[in-house]
Amino acid sequence: MRATRDAFGNALLELGRENPNVVALTADLGGSVKTGAFAKEFPDRFFQMGVAEANMVDVAAGMSTAGKIPFATTFAIFGTGRAWESVRNTIGYPALNVKIACTHSGMGVGEDGASHQSLEDIALMRVIPNLTVCVAADYASAYGLTKLVAAHKGPVYLRLGRPKVRDVYQDGEKFEIGKAKLLREGKDVAIIACGPQVGFALEAADELANQGIHAAVADFHTIKPLDVSMLTRLAESCGAIVTAEDHNVLGGLGGAVAEALARTRPTPVRFVGAQDTFGESGDPDSLWRKYKMDAPAIAEAAKQAITAKQ
Repeated sequence: MRATRDAFGNALLELGRENPNVVALTADLGGSVKTGAFAKEFPDRFFQMGVAEANMVDVAAGMSTAGKIPFATTFAIFGTGRAWESVRNTIGYPALNVKIACTHSGMGVGEDGASHQSLEDIALMRVIPNLTVCVAADYASAYGLTKLVAAHKGPVYLRLGRPKVRDVYQDGEKFEIGKAKLLREGKDVAIIACGPQVGFALEAADELANQGIHAAVADFHTIKPLDVSMLTRLAESCGAIVTAEDHNVLGGLGGAVAEALARTRPTPVRFVGAQDTFGESGDPDSLWRKYKMDAPAIAEAAKQAITAKQ
């Protein structure tokens, strides 16, 4: 088990060595978002902006117009909440090449409590035109996605977490923006997940298999643009869908999936995530269990989706 924020810090350092145009900015949280190694090796390309997230985003936008590839880093609640208007008007509207990389997302923030548990950030970012939204499931995906979004032309929101999570991929796994990863074949129900819930989805599929239920599992690491082709194929082959995310069920992966299916192939869907509620202080595993966002909750939702299909 490894943390996605650690992978981001390591990938950012490598990007710095590969490309002199890569710069990093942070809002007084360099230690937490893992920009320290980059700052130490490239002090002239690291910018400590203080507790001023909107200003950080605006400065990153300006840097991008001068040919730099800026990574603006902070906690998800601040980078998408406090800075939202600047992200919309200064980065999204002109489609500037800025990467907003935020750690400490979702209920996984744990002991920091409800004020810091960003359960709304995917919804906030995916509604902005021109913005690509990616969510890392584990260490290898965080590393791969960081390298990928640096090469992508245009604004990106990269969602990362705080705690160590299950390793889903081998190091060196390749990713493509807008192309989901099918991790397990199945015919009875499809579990579409992102973030830490990808690991939980695989655990749920194992438990369902013990009950004679064959569940497909897919990592939709790109929320926008959504892989509608794979989504439609899974809906057609399984006839029932479960979405699972460390986010409010309103507006996140579940919302994106439901919107797409309404346009392409209406299918019974059950939603695993925060049920329109704030969290509380506690360790991540206890919170995911209490708020029914873990493997047993996903397995139960899968059975409900199958019942709805029948």
